Amino acid sequence: MSNMGIIDLDGLEVRFGNRTVLNGLTGTLQGQAIGLLGPNGAGKSTLINTLLGFHEPSKGRAHVFGLDTHRDRARIRGSVGYMPENDSFIGNMSGVRFVRYMAELAGLPAKEALERTHEALFYVGLGEVRYRKVNSYSLGMKQLIKLAQALVHGPRLLILDEPTNGLDPMARQRMIQLIQEIRKEGSIRMLISSHLLRDIDETCDEVLILKDGRIAALCNIEEERRSNRSFMELETVGATERFSVSIRGLGCECACFPGGRIKLVIPDHIEARDLYSIASAQGVQIRRMNQRRDSLEDIFLRAMENDLENNQERTPRGSL
Repeated sequence: MSNMGIIDLDGLEVRFGNRTVLNGLTGTLQGQAIGLLGPNGAGKSTLINTLLGFHEPSKGRAHVFGLDTHRDRARIRGSVGYMPENDSFIGNMSGVRFVRYMAELAGLPAKEALERTHEALFYVGLGEVRYRKVNSYSLGMKQLIKLAQALVHGPRLLILDEPTNGLDPMARQRMIQLIQEIRKEGSIRMLISSHLLRDIDETCDEVLILKDGRIAALCNIEEERRSNRSFMELETVGATERFSVSIRGLGCECACFPGGRIKLVIPDHIEARDLYSIASAQGVQIRRMNQRRDSLEDIFLRAMENDLENNQERTPRGSL
């Protein structure tokens, strides 16, 4: 395959019985940290399990670092660290014994596994409690030890499924900081699945958005923010319908609200001075101007809207 990415999807379809869970996914994921977003039931967990080799594609293919997720699943698992959403501990084990056990399952020799275990536990901040039994850990500590076991064998790709699930604000911030450190260090790529837009916004440079088993959006977050959508809010005095018509004539999308408030989506070639020129010519006062670029929430909501429109176009008349 040309232009190989970290993860490559080529018409990927996964069916369970008569139900199609992933439907024709095609795209190349190549970010340092890739966010995986979508509503409940969108197919996020199924995609993760397919990448790990637990589900065989019904059609199409998926590759991780150029390896086929079905044919080469043993090699893929050796290069991937997986932090599951749900706890899957052996509770009577100490933290050291559990992480060492997972390192050995990943193929490390016993001595190296123990050395790496201590390093991983200190790295995530569990060095002082590493000899306590895992079932005595707090929720935040359990999330951290799941991260430690995913890191211990030195993976090339780290898959994190809801890494901040249930964490209080301080524990969440610690987890986010660790993920940011891993991303900055640069030797490990990450796929992070979360229902929290804020988590993805703070940690990822690329995002894959799923809806109903299809790709609703796949984009570089910063490039998307720098695209030709810029949002502006105006507070005006004396604005009339003529003012909004003139703004639309520049190529802006415009919505007017009581109290002289106007919300705009402006293309890149329009500048603030263009709006002031129209206001001056029409005797309109602009009291306040607030401009911002797309947030991840804007990108997500637009993907949901676009996917809905596309589905409506695909639906034959009279079929509903």
